[in-house]
Amino acid sequence: MAWFYSAPWPTFAPPLTCISSQSVIQLRNGVEQHPFFNRQALYLRPDPSRVVVRPFRPSIEPRDHNPLDKTRVNHIVDWVLGLGVDEVVSLLQATLDSFDDRHHNLPEIFERRAREMEVSYFGDASLSLSQRQLIGAYFLNEYSFEAAALFNPSIVPHPCQTGAKLGCIRVILSLRAVGEGHISSLTFRSGTIGPDGAMDIDPPARLARLPAVTACVGDRIELSFMPESDPSERVIFPITDAQSNGIEDARFVAFEHEGTITYYATYTAYSGRSIRSELLETADFLSFRLVPLKGTAAENKGMALFPRKLNGRYAMIARYDNENLYLLYSDNLSEWTGGTPLLAPKFPGEFIQIGACGSPIELDEGWLLFIHGVGPMRHYSIGAVLLDKEDVTRVIGRSREPLVGPEAAEREGYVPNVVYSCGAMRFGERIVLPYAISDTFSTFSTVKVTTLVELLKNDL
Repeated sequence: MAWFYSAPWPTFAPPLTCISSQSVIQLRNGVEQHPFFNRQALYLRPDPSRVVVRPFRPSIEPRDHNPLDKTRVNHIVDWVLGLGVDEVVSLLQATLDSFDDRHHNLPEIFERRAREMEVSYFGDASLSLSQRQLIGAYFLNEYSFEAAALFNPSIVPHPCQTGAKLGCIRVILSLRAVGEGHISSLTFRSGTIGPDGAMDIDPPARLARLPAVTACVGDRIELSFMPESDPSERVIFPITDAQSNGIEDARFVAFEHEGTITYYATYTAYSGRSIRSELLETADFLSFRLVPLKGTAAENKGMALFPRKLNGRYAMIARYDNENLYLLYSDNLSEWTGGTPLLAPKFPGEFIQIGACGSPIELDEGWLLFIHGVGPMRHYSIGAVLLDKEDVTRVIGRSREPLVGPEAAEREGYVPNVVYSCGAMRFGERIVLPYAISDTFSTFSTVKVTTLVELLKNDL
């Protein structure tokens, strides 16, 4: 559990006890108090049983560095083609019996992989369907994409509100999933927020699936999922070399322009050696376009897009010096350079660095921006600032103490002593803040807008 700052006392608050998804009680000096945040008894934890099928690539270096020798790929294909007809059919069936109930349309996945491997057997038209599918199976493996962690969530309204009950709103939650080798991918959940702020997350589908790559030109990618797929089935796995070790920390925002909503997400592409910021675009969470961002500000991580244009230009929060936050404007969504200093570390829990916990949220009182701060022992916590509606560079409210931080009982995890969010949203009179604990699992809290604004203005 995380601890929360309680408004009357500008100090670190003690742990809270979850009574129910709606009621969290805090005791101070034996007196019952209503906490600043309402922690919900709802947890999204990694599930190693959820798997996708990924290409398996054995080493293709010539053995003994002899350029005339066949590669391992050629050897494996030759051995498969050396099997008798009955052996091929039997082995393929045994493979399907073991794995077919764990994936959507596994024979088609085998066939698709065989087409990718045609260079190894020269597209021999005489091969049977069973031979082709068995070859495909030898060059695939299961990957448990969220075996290690399911964290760093962001939340936006669902593009389809059909079926939402009166006073409720359907939402889409994005999450960073981590599996073997610390490879990060992007996955989703759907759910509903009730009139009282209660969060209800739909049960995840048992099976997961990867999208079809409909276009790939350099580092620009277009993807699509089957229309009948559930949001929780959809997994966006690294595709380009720049993403090869991870698609990390997607900060989704519902961007409004001329009455149309487009969902954008800034995220970090990690190659295993270098990082850069990229942009994802979707209108329906079925078809996606992924493009790299250009400019000096895109060479680091943690960029967060405003939900609408400001004075006719796109606006972004960025941290390209590993320490401070900057305000950037651009006429082009894909290019970000320069910037005006906006926020620097100021309090002890921020001395190492600060960063944006998702896109700014527009309130009547100003722009609400959740931030994370890093203090002693690389201890992460979440705070907030309020920016002036007209002059965004003017800070009109800021939390002196962290609002959310790791509690002793939940400090252990994939990365200890961390709470982190990639995006909150407003619904009615409340802010809904999803966040991760110890880079392992995710949970939710709510806070009333008036309470938060009052605290920020009083703390400044």
